[in-house]
Amino acid sequence: MSSDGNKKQFWKRNAAKVPGSIQHVYGAQHPPFDPLLHANLIKAGNKPPPATPGKPKKATTFQEFESITSDAWDVGDDDDELLAMAAQNLNIEVVMETANKVIENHSKQQERQRLDDTTELEQREEDTQEEVAEEEEEGEDEEYEDDRVEEGDVTSPEVSFASQSSPYTDGRLVKSHSEAPIGSPKDAASEHAALHRQRSLPHRPPVIPLVARMADQNTSGTPAMTEREASRLDKFKQLLAGPNTDLEELRKLSWSGIPRQVRPITWKLLSGYLPANAERRESVLQRKRQEYFGFIQQYYDSRNDEHHQDTYRQIHIDIPRMSPESLVLQPKVTEIFERILFIWAIRHPASGYVQGINDLVTPFFVVYVFEYIEEEVENFDVSSLQEEALRNIEADSFWCMSKLLDGIQDNYTFAQPGIQRKVKALEELVSRIDESVHRHMQQYEVEYLQFAFRWMNNLLMRELPLRCTIRLWDTYQAEPEGFSHFHLYVCAAFLVRWRKEILEERDFQGLMILLQNLPTMHWGNEEVSVLLAEAYRLKFAFADAPNHYKR
Repeated sequence: MSSDGNKKQFWKRNAAKVPGSIQHVYGAQHPPFDPLLHANLIKAGNKPPPATPGKPKKATTFQEFESITSDAWDVGDDDDELLAMAAQNLNIEVVMETANKVIENHSKQQERQRLDDTTELEQREEDTQEEVAEEEEEGEDEEYEDDRVEEGDVTSPEVSFASQSSPYTDGRLVKSHSEAPIGSPKDAASEHAALHRQRSLPHRPPVIPLVARMADQNTSGTPAMTEREASRLDKFKQLLAGPNTDLEELRKLSWSGIPRQVRPITWKLLSGYLPANAERRESVLQRKRQEYFGFIQQYYDSRNDEHHQDTYRQIHIDIPRMSPESLVLQPKVTEIFERILFIWAIRHPASGYVQGINDLVTPFFVVYVFEYIEEEVENFDVSSLQEEALRNIEADSFWCMSKLLDGIQDNYTFAQPGIQRKVKALEELVSRIDESVHRHMQQYEVEYLQFAFRWMNNLLMRELPLRCTIRLWDTYQAEPEGFSHFHLYVCAAFLVRWRKEILEERDFQGLMILLQNLPTMHWGNEEVSVLLAEAYRLKFAFADAPNHYKR
């Protein structure tokens, strides 16, 4: 009997949460179950669950417990059936009502926050406009002020924009966008919130247009120079003005970038096209230019001969694929490029013309055009230049490109052994400086030759905007064996630069798409300078210790 009594007492204990009992689920699918709000849904005889766990008013007998939990461990038990049973206790109207209340409360909080932000922005804009108006009033005479008021003019560009954008100004002066009536309060609030976030950030310099991001290193446009840039330009001019230019000192100055105004003559000197002696430069230029056009008369008519027509046809096909299209697709520029590439191929039969050489003409051509123009080269009509200027640009571009290719010609001979060696060296170098990237490539079977061949063949010209290529070549011209040796370390630094993006890709296709379309469109002088600094660090560590490549 005592044992029966103990069993009875055991089953009378608190069993608020027992296996098999159905509890209301509080989550994203249903709103919190409120006994007061959902009293009409509770079955007759059932009492709402207590707010806090405690001893129930009525003890549960063994028979009741057994009936409740008889199916708790059935093999055929299914979660869908439990959800269906729970759903029977929910009234869709009450659920929707509760959900709408939650959404409404959230919307009110968001709207209140937006109104606070808008009020703060309006106050700031009013203060700013009042200061601007006071300054303008001090500098304007009364006669102009009267005329302006009569004509209904506004006091600032913002006022003009606001009055034009909305016809409902009620004849009053609109100080800012926040005071002007608008069609969509939601859009206005989001605009003000974005503006508030932007103003709350630390001061950032204005965004420079894509074609003019690099101050004195840009390929088009001439923004105002800083004091440091003006000082560097003076140093270049003083060095170049001497009777004999110190090429070693010129290389040191050029490593960090060459000012646009002196880049043409500096490139000619550093490439070996012009002598260091100032008195001999003019005579050398005349002789080399005449020699080039002698080649034109001697060889260019043979472009349709049986032995040369394939070379000329390939050149003719490749030029329209070059960039920038707005420049190279001009008929006069296409004609110049065809002559330069064909004459070089005829004079270098060991390699002949190879795809990729065509890209190497563009930087020289663009830089030497700047000797004669001030405006943006991308939108300039080259045919408007005088014939003599065009002849000089063409000849200078040919000779400087020839000097460059003399140092890397094994990149373009049969089987391109120079590129093969450099790609292999790049793989070994990356395995030493960033093993994670190297193993990630191996894991997804990405061969370095599949993406780095183009980096070596085109000297990263297809990976970087033209303005960045020109800045890069400033350093290549200044660096001993810049195009043939230093370029390897630039490629290694360039690859590791995208470490985070590379490690995020988890398949072969994604890696190849990334490596062949790296997001450098908005790169400028700062990004290239950082890349070159990292490449120099790698060169300093590995160039004189080739065994460091190997493990």
